[in-house]
Amino acid sequence: MYPTPVNERSASVRLGYRLALYAAMLVWMLPLLAIMMTAIRSQSDLLEGNYWGAPSRFALVDNYREMFATSPMWGFFINSVTVTGTTVVLVLILATMAAVALAKYRIPGSTLLFAMFIGGNFIPYQILMIPVRNMVLGVGLYDTVWGLVLFHTAFQTGFATLFLRNFIISLPNELFEAARIEGATEMQILRRIVLPLLRPALAGLAVLIFTFVWNDYFWALVLVQSDSAKPLTLGIAGLKGEWLTAWNLISSAALFAALPPVCLFFLMQKHFVAGLTAGAVKA
Repeated sequence: MYPTPVNERSASVRLGYRLALYAAMLVWMLPLLAIMMTAIRSQSDLLEGNYWGAPSRFALVDNYREMFATSPMWGFFINSVTVTGTTVVLVLILATMAAVALAKYRIPGSTLLFAMFIGGNFIPYQILMIPVRNMVLGVGLYDTVWGLVLFHTAFQTGFATLFLRNFIISLPNELFEAARIEGATEMQILRRIVLPLLRPALAGLAVLIFTFVWNDYFWALVLVQSDSAKPLTLGIAGLKGEWLTAWNLISSAALFAALPPVCLFFLMQKHFVAGLTAGAVKA
C-alpha cells in the first residue's frame, strides 16, 4: 500500500475546508433566506401554503406600502436611531475617559474599579429586570426614549471601558511624558494623541455597541409600553395580530430593521477589522 502524496492530501484538506465553509454559510443564511422568501410574497400566497415555491407576484413593495400605512413604523425607526445613536456617542465618550484614567493614571482604588468593570460584564442581565424597572419608574423615565438611552449607556459603558483599556495600556508612556514636557494639557493629550491612536478601536467598538443596542428587544419590552417610545424591534413585534398574523409584513419589517447595522458594518469594515486585530501581531 503506497502512501498518499502530499499534494493529494493538501487538496483533500482544502476540499474539506471548502465544504465546511459552504455548510456553515448555508446554515447561517437559512433564517435570512426564509425571511426574504416570506417578505416577497403576498398574504394570499402564505394562506395557500405557498412558502418556498415561486410567488404568484412580487409583493415586496406592496408589503412595505401596507406596513408603513398600517403601523407607525417610521416613528419606531426614529426612536431606534435616537436611542442607538445617542447611546453610542455617550458610551464612547465616557468609556474613553474612564479607560485612560484606569490605564495611565494612578487613582486610589483603580484595581477595585477595574475588577468591578470586569465582574459587571458577567452578571446575567435578566436578574436585573425588576430593580432596573423600579429605578426607571422612580426617576420618572419609564416609557420614554431617554430611559432607554440612560439604561443602555450605563450597561454598555462597562464593556466599552474594559475593551478600550486594553488598547490604551499598550500605548507607550513616553508619548504622554513627551507631550507634558512640551506643555500639552491632559485634554490636549487625549484629543491629539490618544484619540488618533484609538480610532480603529473606537470604530470597532462603535459597530459592536450599535448592533447590541439596535437589536435589543428584551429591555425595550421591560422599559417601554406606548408606541411613542417603542424602538423598531418592539414595533415589529406589534405587527403580530390576535387572530391572523401577516408574516409577510413582519418579514419585510425585519429586513428593514436589519439594513442599518449591515450598512454600518460595510461602511466601517476596514476600521472594524483593524480595531479587532490591533495588537494581535507583535512587531
